[in-house]
Order: sequence, then structure tokens, then C-alpha cells
Amino acid sequence: MKIDGACHCGSITYEASVDPQRVSVCNCTDCQVLSGSPFRVSVPSEPGTFTLRSGTPAVYVKTAESGNRRRQGFCATCGAPIYASADSDAPESYSLRVGGIRQRAQLPPKRRIWCGSALAWSQDVSGIPAVERQ
Repeated sequence: MKIDGACHCGSITYEASVDPQRVSVCNCTDCQVLSGSPFRVSVPSEPGTFTLRSGTPAVYVKTAESGNRRRQGFCATCGAPIYASADSDAPESYSLRVGGIRQRAQLPPKRRIWCGSALAWSQDVSGIPAVERQ
């Protein structure tokens, strides 16, 4: 599936191909802190298909629990997360943050990972009263 996306302010735009069957929810503590949310939803780009159309992401390199170094690409202006990748100048694939993808409604998660770190209250919010708009 071809997708395109942007950061919140529109400075960074991109496109890629993804497999909708590979969308995942990550509950690890790193994703909680980096996203400011109880989890993060991502989908890997197909190898060699991620293309920046405009802008240059700022990069923060984090070391995962495994010891692997991962680049976190985000907009330096609005702070929106764009991707994570191997700590390489030519990564094979990018883990794209679904929130910035224009076709995000067509990318429901297919699996959950790092569930041992999940915040219990975040796993079912269906009982919380919902308000259409604030």
C-alpha cells in the first residue's frame, strides 16, 4: 500500500510503501516516553521505499534494551515523531509512526508487542465516557 504523511506543521513530508498487515502497537517504556502516550503505533516501510519529499528530520539516537542503537526521526519545529530506523546512514527500512500517515484510518494494528510494559488502564478504554468534540 502506498502511503504519504507529514509532521504536524507540514515541514516534513514523506511517502513509502507499507504492508498493512504489519502495523503494531508497542507498549515498551521507551515508546511510552518518546510518544508521550501509553503506547505507539508503527508500521515498517517496505525496503527501499521511504522517501522524504520535504524537510529534514532531527534525529535522536536511543539505545534499546537489546543494546541496538535506533535513530528516532522527528520534526525539530513541531516535535512530531516521523520514524525510527537502524543507526545507519542507509537503513533498509523505517518504522513509520502511524499518526502522521494520511491513510492512518486504513492501518489498524494487527499485533501488540512489549505487553509486559503495558499500562493496565490503557488496554481497554471502552468504559470511559466519550465526548465527540471538546
